[in-house]
Amino acid sequence: MRHRKAGLKLNRTSSHRDAMFRNMVTSLFKHQRIRTTDVKAKELRRWADNLITLAKRGDLHARRQALAIVREKEVVHKLFAEAAELYGGRSGGYTRIIKLGRRPGDAAPISLIELVSTSEDKKKKTKKKKKAKGPIDKKITKKKQDTKEKESIEEKKTLEEGIDKIKAGEEKSAEITEDKDETVKDQAKPDDDVELSEPETLSEDADEKNKEDASASAETEDTEKDEVDEKKPSQSAEDTKSDT
Repeated sequence: MRHRKAGLKLNRTSSHRDAMFRNMVTSLFKHQRIRTTDVKAKELRRWADNLITLAKRGDLHARRQALAIVREKEVVHKLFAEAAELYGGRSGGYTRIIKLGRRPGDAAPISLIELVSTSEDKKKKTKKKKKAKGPIDKKITKKKQDTKEKESIEEKKTLEEGIDKIKAGEEKSAEITEDKDETVKDQAKPDDDVELSEPETLSEDADEKNKEDASASAETEDTEKDEVDEKKPSQSAEDTKSDT
């Protein structure tokens, strides 16, 4: 019967066993997690829980007791400074053991032991509260969906109105451009008539000039004929005189 004999021997002497667990506890609080065998992890849990209870107590005697176990002073000061924040909401169970499998060399079962803080508990509580408020969330989501649908409908209406305005503006601009084109054409027509009439007038003037020239030439020919005719009888008279 092992009455009042807590702990495991682990086939080691008491001095060897105490030194080993002191080193393991210091490395656990320094690195927040370590990997070791299942049996050592279960025994290390006792040491870690006792030190965290001393740190939560926080007086000078508790600090001296912790310094007698932990190898490094900085680790103890950090533990006592952060114990109230990290472990204030928990009354035990400050560590977690996760089994990893067998070790390759000797097939010993290996576990990961790590510290558990109250921040993880707060995260879990918030997740549970969110799940508990399911129907309220549904109502809120319905309201949000309705508001989103209304907003989407309003946005569509505004977009349609903007498109209609744009189309109306384009139609007005097209009408204005058509009116401008018509006015330009109307303004250009008399010019075209003028441009077209100018060559016609020029051709008419040329025809008139030709006619005048022709008439003038005909008149000159007639006058020349008359002069020739007048000269002929005079010559004939002179010839008769000479004959006589």
